[in-house]
Amino acid sequence: MLDTKAKLSTLWLFATLNYVYADVVTLYDKAGTFNYNQTFLLGAAILVEIPMAMVLLSRILKYRASRWANIIAGAVMTVIQAATLFVAIPTAYYVFFSVIEVVTTLVIVWSAWKWPVPASPE
Repeated sequence: MLDTKAKLSTLWLFATLNYVYADVVTLYDKAGTFNYNQTFLLGAAILVEIPMAMVLLSRILKYRASRWANIIAGAVMTVIQAATLFVAIPTAYYVFFSVIEVVTTLVIVWSAWKWPVPASPE
């Protein structure tokens, strides 16, 4: 059984791969129909950096910082991903990825919330 740090890191990796692949498919789907300017691309880069950073931070932060970072980042990513479903009429593939991403980040928040205090200080 994975310890909580490994579990959270693995869940963030899974979420990140889904975010990235969904973005790649969307770029192929929208190629030539949307003007991706530098501001939009910077915002997208910052947004996808959150789950990528959490893969590492879940492993290296001490208990309290890791727990709160996972709760906050998971909640932020859940809200943002759920909100994107209401910006325009989503495609079937986008809904598919979004459901996986939202469920994964909710599991992250729940796992971090229920994470018991370790017996020995980290």
